[in-house]
Amino acid sequence: MQILLVEDDPEIRRELMLRWQSLGWGVTACETLSAADQHAGRLAHDLVVLDLQLPDGDGLAWLQRWRPRDPGTPVLILTARDRVADRVSGLQAGADDYLVKPFAVTELDARIEALMRRASRDRDARLQFGPLLWLRDEGRLLLNGSELDLHPREFEVLGLLLRRAPRLVPKRIIIDALAEKNIEVGDSAAEVYVSRLRRKLGQGPVQIDTVRGFGYRLVLADQPPP
Repeated sequence: MQILLVEDDPEIRRELMLRWQSLGWGVTACETLSAADQHAGRLAHDLVVLDLQLPDGDGLAWLQRWRPRDPGTPVLILTARDRVADRVSGLQAGADDYLVKPFAVTELDARIEALMRRASRDRDARLQFGPLLWLRDEGRLLLNGSELDLHPREFEVLGLLLRRAPRLVPKRIIIDALAEKNIEVGDSAAEVYVSRLRRKLGQGPVQIDTVRGFGYRLVLADQPPP
């Protein structure tokens, strides 16, 4: 799991980073909304934990702008604003949960896990990027209406790239996602499956772009990468 933490309090930011990393969760931490924009636009995250009172603006306004671009990623607001009206405004702006400071870190962990379980159940069974159509329940992948023959692990990796397209997916997320399905993989697994997928996609309209040192993303051949 990869979390985007937007929090300007250095003590809270450090405590949560250390705790979540000890649980095996990946964390991208930033203290401003401008930094959050950069990270949210480039890297794929499974969850956003968002403070509201930030140095360069209001987190609620940022959420209202960002949510239409990414309606699926769960957002948990973590703030000192404790009025009922604040909670209602946060949820109406697109947050999936709302926790008031000061908070028990164990409760925050439990809320994150609950959000991820819900997101896993609700994840789209039908994903499309350009002419590429991924049908989870049928185990089929169609490119321009023609079915491609994929190994089950290749199918899983491509589904992961599709869920976040055209954003970047770090290699570690691919490896962790395969491991969660009880698939034994090594550190080179991401490169192996991406290489196989590239051969099967050929020089068609959908390509897999490599960002060296970071990971992969799907791009349309006739459009520049984001």
